[in-house]
Amino acid sequence: MPEATRDRNSGIQTLLDERDIHRALARFARIADTKRFDSLTEVFADDVQFDYGSGQVEQGLAALRALMSHHLDHCGGTQHLIGSIFVDVDGDRAVSHAYVQARHQRVGDFVGPVFDSNGEYTDQWERRAEGWRIVRRDASWAMNTGDPTILSANGELG
Repeated sequence: MPEATRDRNSGIQTLLDERDIHRALARFARIADTKRFDSLTEVFADDVQFDYGSGQVEQGLAALRALMSHHLDHCGGTQHLIGSIFVDVDGDRAVSHAYVQARHQRVGDFVGPVFDSNGEYTDQWERRAEGWRIVRRDASWAMNTGDPTILSANGELG
């Protein structure tokens, strides 16, 4: 195969890989907002490591499901907006950086207060047999506004 064709095919594959990762990030936002936590397997590896801003690294899809359920099951509507995405692909590995705005509303309070978290997801990806999966997520939060008790079962911090 001529070098120019090989380079073009490589470039096309990189674009396809970037597209798959963009779509997976969008899929994650919809999974979170519909609280379909069993579908996290569509985005995250079973052995995922993550730090959602606590400074502690946790491991495994079950732990991620539990964390998301702990925070989001007590909310009414949520909307996770993910944008300003940069993806760097290197063969079967990639790193993405994406801004996130996560808006949360209290159950049954459609016009009441909200809690917003704004920050960035830095994700490490691997191409696996089932497709691209996040193997490490680090969330850093730049700001939080509103009522954080919206995320708790009893309406209290802690």
